[in-house]
Order: sequence, then structure tokens, then C-alpha cells
Amino acid sequence: MLEKPTISKTQFLIESLLSARLLLEPQIVGDRIYFLSDLAGTLSLYSIASSGSIPEPLLPGGLALVNPHIMPGDNFHVLPKLGKVLVMIDKLGDENYQPNLIPLGGGIPEPLFGNKYRDEQIACVHCDKEKNIAYFFRDNRKTPDIECLMVNLETGEVKSLGTSIYGNACNGVSSDHSTVILADGYTAGDVVLYYWQEGMTTRKLLYGVPLDQRDGKQVPLTGIGWCSFVDNNKGLFFESTIFHDNGGLTYLSLDDPSKPIDVPIKGLRHSGVGEMAGVRRVKGDVFVLEYNIDGASWAYEGRFHSGTPPTFEVERVLIGNQPLSDGVVLGLEWQIKNEKPLQAEYVFSFTRANSPSQIYHIPIGEKVAAERLSSEKVLGIPDEYLSAGEDASYTSFDGLRVSARLYLPSSKLGYKGPRPLVEYVHGGPQGQERPDFTWFSMPLIQYLTLNGFAVFVPNVRGSTGYGMRYMKWVDKDWGGKDVLDHVEGLKRLEKDPRIDSKHRGVVGRSYGGYMTLTLASRHPELWKAAVDMFGPYDLPTWVSRIPPTWQTYFRLSLGDPVKDKDFLVERSPKTYMNQLSAPLMILQGKHDPRVPEPESAQLVKDLREGGVRVDYVVYEDEGHDVLRFKNRVHCYNAITEFFRKNLGN
Repeated sequence: MLEKPTISKTQFLIESLLSARLLLEPQIVGDRIYFLSDLAGTLSLYSIASSGSIPEPLLPGGLALVNPHIMPGDNFHVLPKLGKVLVMIDKLGDENYQPNLIPLGGGIPEPLFGNKYRDEQIACVHCDKEKNIAYFFRDNRKTPDIECLMVNLETGEVKSLGTSIYGNACNGVSSDHSTVILADGYTAGDVVLYYWQEGMTTRKLLYGVPLDQRDGKQVPLTGIGWCSFVDNNKGLFFESTIFHDNGGLTYLSLDDPSKPIDVPIKGLRHSGVGEMAGVRRVKGDVFVLEYNIDGASWAYEGRFHSGTPPTFEVERVLIGNQPLSDGVVLGLEWQIKNEKPLQAEYVFSFTRANSPSQIYHIPIGEKVAAERLSSEKVLGIPDEYLSAGEDASYTSFDGLRVSARLYLPSSKLGYKGPRPLVEYVHGGPQGQERPDFTWFSMPLIQYLTLNGFAVFVPNVRGSTGYGMRYMKWVDKDWGGKDVLDHVEGLKRLEKDPRIDSKHRGVVGRSYGGYMTLTLASRHPELWKAAVDMFGPYDLPTWVSRIPPTWQTYFRLSLGDPVKDKDFLVERSPKTYMNQLSAPLMILQGKHDPRVPEPESAQLVKDLREGGVRVDYVVYEDEGHDVLRFKNRVHCYNAITEFFRKNLGN
């Protein structure tokens, strides 16, 4: 169904921006670095020497992996003791991941479980490559139950750790794997911990108040992340929002789990608005601590000190200072080189809004600088023609600060006068638009600025990155105050002489597609064009169309399609689509499990039956994304030409 869009003569081609290949999620094992890349047009697995070399493909050509941005768990794990790589493979973006094994040097994938879990989603959430034990999240796609599987990758033994409709996900493992921490998550940040021990037939509650014990009362949100066992497996150390809305470190004694302890942090170097992104053990009492500060990544190496009280001390900055500043880390991993004293070497991918992802290596040594091993670049477009963006944060209707960025065409391009505006809305809703050149939005943003458009990117209430309260404001309020935040941001830009607010368009993906349809139908006076990428249209029907395991979450965070039908109808774009006045384009992946194709097809049918013209493109080999090179080229061109046609440039 792909038709080549008619493109007006422009100075630059989208192929120039896409010439910079994705370099994602590197892992270092021995003297090799393994990573994901779209070097051959689809996302696949490669390796290079840690000193730098030509990438070697590890999977057959044409086989496409899922974008790690949207995947639960990990795409792959390198298992040196088995001489294998564990890699998760689905079919054309349907997200029914199946674990496969290939040799370290690459080869034909062999299913770990044969056909036992065919057409189910089996996601690897943790892997101990020393003991070759992995933990999987099993969604059979037929029932609401989610099962945790403990798998011995060497023998093939599979042990079930039970099921729950709320997750039962592996969230921590003792050093000998005799105790496993399991987590139920009701909505974003609402986490309750359980534990399972060898010999137990059912899990037991460890920390938090289960949903069925709340009697309708509100309980504090814990925001608990991955739990590391410390103090000889007597306590847990993890990130949470128990004491700090923007995240902090917490210690939980297994002898007295009702009394978590706030762990103070010494030596942080960053400042600004943001939140803790996680804490992971390197080895022993050495950990990596990560932050997201207004979209930019910071990472520290530090040491956990047990005691009364326990403390955490930062020992060095890994990422955040120049030249590794104002960007996003896309995978940070390590390997131990020396045990005493402990020395680790690190590998990571780093990108900015206007520069491609690159792989970096930090050799052992406290003061060594990161070495860049790759040289991905945009071909045929000078660096100064790309937009770095500027802060466009504003105060919303109720006094809330909304973080936002405005991307304007470079002055080097020679555009004169106010620029037509495109607003880009991120997905989630509990997501965040960050200065990340590898994510779908950033090449589009850059291509729009190259074509003379200004692009406004607000992280309205409900976005991650600004604390628990900020993120939770969108629960049970899709199409409520989040809409008002968008409208208020546009009012601010009306005062900017660089912006032509009479010619505005809006585009978004997933929840961003929902918001695009909502803004275009409920505020038709604001827009001259709108592009929806796989956005929910009829909320009660959509909640019934998604997999049963996801229905559990959305019934709690959005609304029940039966009990809350009136509310969901009131917040559905379908209810207001008769008010649509702007030209509309809809893009959809045929194999999308999150917003199934019938959702967009129904929108198109309803509009066309009402005599409304709508452009509709279905990508037959995509899911909840547009990943293949030929599709990305078509998609970016189609969106840009649609805005050129309807907004001018």
C-alpha cells in the first residue's frame, strides 16, 4: 500500500538524515562489543572489536528486531560461558517475542523453547550471564495472567514462579537465585513487592499494599525499580519515590520490611529539573546511578555503604559533563577487568538532538576519557543546518511548569519571516520527548526544520522525567488537563514573532496520535493539518481490542470500557470527529498489537462515509513503529509533504 509521495524540489533529502545509522544498546564481553543497528535497513545485531573495527552481522539479512525504546526487557544478552547470544525475535513488529540462541560469532537463530510458547510474548527481564539463568515475562496473549519463568539456559529447565494479572515480574534476584523479588504494577509507579523462595508454592507479600486490600483508599506510590540484594542478602537496595517525588535511593531490611530507609547521596554534580532513572549493581558495593535531567542523561559510578544509616557516595561522573552532555544514553553496560581493586570498563551509546548516536568505550582507570569508536554522520547536510532546539518551557493554565523545546530552522538556511508551526506530541502518555536523534521523532523534527517549519515539542502533564506527581496527573484524565496544557503552550507561541500561528499542524504517535485526533477535533480552529500515527480513536472499543494483559492496566489507568463507558466516550476523538476541519493523514502498522489496525481503519471508514477526505497509509511489515528503512523514507517524506501542502513553508 506504499505509494511514493510527490515531493517538491527541496535542498535536502530525508535519506541524508537517515544515512546516520542507529547504534543502540551496546554490551561488552571480552574484547568485543555487541550492539543493535540498522546498518542493513532493518534493526539487527552486530559486533565490533572493543578497539574499533568493521561491524560484523550476527543475524541473517532481512530479519528485523524490535526497537528497544518500546520493548519490555532486553533485546539480547551475550552469554560467554555458553558461547551463545540470547536474542529476542518477533514477526514483523507483532511484539510476540521469542527467545532464540545464536553462536557468539553469529548464525541462524534456534528457538530456545521450540514451539512451546508460539504466538506468545516471552520477554527477558533479567539474565545472569555468570550462572546462565534468565527470567522471562510470559504473556500468552489469551488471558490476563502474566507468568514469571526462571530458565536455566544451559539445561533448558523451566520453573514457573507463578502468575498475576498485575505483572508478577522478576524485580530482583539473590546471588544464589534462591530468593526472587516479584513485582506487581497496577498503574505507572504503583508497585507492590512480593518474594519467592526455593520450595515455596506461592509468593508472599514483602512491601506495599495490594490492590484488593485498599478498600478504596489512596496509598502512597512507591515507584520501586530493580532491587539489588545487599548486606549478604539481608537487605534490598533500590530506586523509589517512597521518600522523594523525583526519586531517591532506598534500603529495605528483609528482617523488617515495613520500615524502608532513605539513603542519602553524596557527590552529585548535576542541577536542574528531572528525576532519578535507576540504580544498577556493577559488582559488590559499586553501582551505576542514572538521572534524567530535563531530558538529558547523567550517569555516575558510586559506592553503597551499609551501616546506620546506609549512604551512597558518588566516586566519578561517567556521563553528563562535556563532551558527553545535553544528550541521551542509549544503553550503558560494563564488564569487570580486575577484582581487587575492582575495576570496570564501560560501553554505551550517546546521542543528541542534532547528532547521531555513537558508541563510546571507557577503559579501566579513574581518570581516563571515553573513547568514541564510531563515526556515524549525516551525509550532505552541514552540522550547522541542524537545529539544536531551545528551551520553550511555559506556565500552564493552573500554574504548572511544562517543560518544552522549540526547534527553529537554522539561520544558515536563509528562511525569511515567521515560520509555520508543527507541534509534535510524544506517546505514552507516560513518556517523554528527549534530545534523542535515534528516536523516530527527531529525524522528522530535523527534516521539518530543514523544510522551513518550526517544531514545538511540549512534555505536558503525564510525561515522565519530572517526578511521580507530574506523571500521574494524566491517569483517568486522558483528554482533560493534558489538552489544556497543549492549548496554553500554543497561546504562548502566538506572542513569538518568529512563529506563524495562523498556519499550524499537529502530529503524534500512539497516545500522541490520540492527542492529535483530540486536538484536531475538539479545537479545530487551531489547525490547518493533522497527522495521526496509530492513535486510539474510540476508547471503549480500543481497550477491548488490545491484548488481555494490557486491558488490566488500562482499565485501572484510563477507565473500564463497561463501568466507565460514558467517560471514555466523552474523551474519545470519535465523539468530536464531526468537528474536524483540517486535512488529516493517518499512518498505521499492519501488525500493531497496541493500537490494532482495525482502530485506524474504523476512523478512516467513519470519515469517508461522512464525505471527509483522509489520507491513509498502512505499512504491511510494521507494528507499533516504523523501523524499516524504505518505510521510514516514505513516512518522513509523506508527513513533510503533507504539511508543506497544507501549511506552506
